[in-house]
Amino acid sequence: MQVILGIIYHFLGGFASGSFYIPYKKVKGWAWESLWIAGGIFSWLFIPFLAAWLTIPHFMQIIAHTQHSILWLTFMFGALWGIGGLTYGLGVRYLGVSLGSTIILGLCSVFGSLVPSVYYNFFPSAGHDTFTDLLTHKWGEIILAGIIICIIGIIVCGKAGMMKEKDLPASAQKQDAASEYKIGIGLVVAIISGILSACFAFGIDAGKDMANEANALWKAAHPNQGEFLFQNNVTYIIILLGGLTTNLIWCMILNARNKTFGDYTNAKTPLLKNYIFCAIAGTTWFLQFFFYGMGESRLGNGASSWILHMAFIIIVANLWGLFLKEWKGVRKKTFATVLAGIIIIIISVLVVGYGNSLK
Repeated sequence: MQVILGIIYHFLGGFASGSFYIPYKKVKGWAWESLWIAGGIFSWLFIPFLAAWLTIPHFMQIIAHTQHSILWLTFMFGALWGIGGLTYGLGVRYLGVSLGSTIILGLCSVFGSLVPSVYYNFFPSAGHDTFTDLLTHKWGEIILAGIIICIIGIIVCGKAGMMKEKDLPASAQKQDAASEYKIGIGLVVAIISGILSACFAFGIDAGKDMANEANALWKAAHPNQGEFLFQNNVTYIIILLGGLTTNLIWCMILNARNKTFGDYTNAKTPLLKNYIFCAIAGTTWFLQFFFYGMGESRLGNGASSWILHMAFIIIVANLWGLFLKEWKGVRKKTFATVLAGIIIIIISVLVVGYGNSLK
């Protein structure tokens, strides 16, 4: 039952992440950097503190007596992840929701699920799976098989994206100004984003002492009720402050360079609606890790949790891509290819879930 609940929570988190960019498309008259940081203030500052305040009593005390080295490392991973998140927005902008999310999150899933286990091979820590554990146990071998299947699905979806570019006539691509489809720069940005976005998983590991303390306090007050669902909410505050720092600096630079500081008060744009849509996007974005923390409390913070989270995001993002008709006008073969990629990723989720149930 714990595994089923974990998978459901990861699906909800994946749905939130795969959907968060949709409200941004409703923002009118603002430059990208303006809408991105406006939503980010909710994603990385307001909502994380609100979530921690609602779920973890005295969360600031936990942060206050955490070792400075742990706080700094967690913050730095958040800052690196913030660069990945920043380029995620650009990747989706240039490649579209489905293809951009698939490539970025595919790389993120591989790095985020495997690198920590390799790290713990050299620096063992109680409660963390090592890469050797994955290789020497049946459950670990099945999880690795699921990761390999997921990679295959990602490659198939990426192939569909290449086929899409060939299928669409140049005139149609020029008319699609909203997506700004640019395969070259989009792929470069997507690769950078995919690698750095995995740092969020490293940040969760680095700040695990804070989550463990929140978990211990909750279990002392609620004996025999399992693990604390919201233990990671305190860790998210530090990670996301790091992410906010890098995104804020870059967006302010772009505002200055592009002379778009006026966006925030431009009465010629629907200001109230723009802020509301940015708030919805930012809040929806945070919900991905809110539910990720719940899923992780049921499945553990290993390769299985991260790959499930990423796989669900990829599935949802591709489904949104279909709904938004990003694949309109392509050949049946191209459409069938992207559907095949989605199905393969779904299979990978089932395989990883089965491996985790054996554990």
